[in-house]
Amino acid sequence: MSKMHLGLSMRGIGYHPSGWRDPEVQLDGAIDIAHSISVAQIAEQGLFDFVFLADQSALNFNDEPKGAFGRNQEGAGEFEPITLLAALSQVTTHIGLIATASTTFHQPYQLARKFLSLDHLSGGRAGWNVVTSSRNAEAQNFGADAILPKNERYERAKEAIEVAFGLWECWEPDAYIRDRQNGFFFDPAKLHRLDHKGLNFRVRGPLTMPRSPQGRPVIAQAGASADGLDFAASVADIIYAVQTRMEGAKSFYTDTKARVLAKGRNPADVKVLPGLLPVVGSTMEEAQRKYRAMLTHLDPVLGLERLSRFFGDLTGCDLDGPLPDLRTDLPLVSRASLNLRIAREQNWTIRQLYEETIISHGHHVAIGTPEIIADEMQTWVQQGAADGFNIVPALLPQSLTDFVTHVVPELQRRNLFRTEYSAKTLREHLGLPAIKPPNRSHHESGE
Repeated sequence: MSKMHLGLSMRGIGYHPSGWRDPEVQLDGAIDIAHSISVAQIAEQGLFDFVFLADQSALNFNDEPKGAFGRNQEGAGEFEPITLLAALSQVTTHIGLIATASTTFHQPYQLARKFLSLDHLSGGRAGWNVVTSSRNAEAQNFGADAILPKNERYERAKEAIEVAFGLWECWEPDAYIRDRQNGFFFDPAKLHRLDHKGLNFRVRGPLTMPRSPQGRPVIAQAGASADGLDFAASVADIIYAVQTRMEGAKSFYTDTKARVLAKGRNPADVKVLPGLLPVVGSTMEEAQRKYRAMLTHLDPVLGLERLSRFFGDLTGCDLDGPLPDLRTDLPLVSRASLNLRIAREQNWTIRQLYEETIISHGHHVAIGTPEIIADEMQTWVQQGAADGFNIVPALLPQSLTDFVTHVVPELQRRNLFRTEYSAKTLREHLGLPAIKPPNRSHHESGE
């Protein structure tokens, strides 16, 4: 079997929303470049394919129940992702660098230029996690009162990607001749304007820099709705997934690969990576003890704040009582629907639901020894539930260090994961085919 792929979601100081209360966590780590450098370098020592930065363009102002606002570290005091990864490109040599950016709020020329810049800065290691955003609070930071309807957001995203792909192909690979003798810095015959005129965008082009060192930046996507899955199948190289059980993950994997094939693409060229939060101990008892310690730092008010998005204000409810009915005034996001279905199946109480989902943000939690966690990862990959995993550490850098020190060597012993980097670019790490320049006639060139 082919080797599994590993990414690291390195947002802030970890996924645990109350992790900052742990005395071993650096309180200002999310805004300290030294912290981010350390995390990225640990992931590179662990031979990860990439690090990934999630992002939203607005602070969460939810104060339901009263007093919740101000308790959550998420999104409060974090770098802008592309800026941070540009810095990390200079202190790493192999690991891929994937940033989140929204097609709903940004122009595709701007996005294409930023990601191609990151690609050149890193020597071909850049990736773009394409999101359409979903919150009115984000829209209100970009001059709108409310977010666009979902179908309009995805239509805009499709066109934005089309524009970005076109801009990344405006220069032929050998266009920059830098011919001192004849006085030509580039060959005008090998420059092609885009001249895109679409429903959402008008973009003349070209970009102001050469073609990507890896053909074009890698595209990642995480939408789980029908629109999101269709979009991902069309353009993504990496698809993130939220799956907590192997049977559900297998179904998602099979469906995703079928969608990719239906789009005329090779399913092997799209890597499905479910999120995984590992808690590693030398014994099962130690691992469970670590997880229970994380729960002691979990603020119940934050748990209720998270659930209020689906149930409304639960103040006064018995936390150890049954779940109430869902809200009917708001559409549920796909991730919430998945977690709530499992909660109903398991007859979880209010407390159990937020304890089971809030630290991992709904991703699968693997608790145990390196061997137990490696067993689980191996089973998922060999049973057709994943091509690898996007590791979502509870605490940074502690949880990552545990995984790299103990689980990665176990995966290597089983010949499931690389023992060294054999390539330089992110596209090559993922085993993706080269991007061939389009065939075109030179009469399209220049002005």
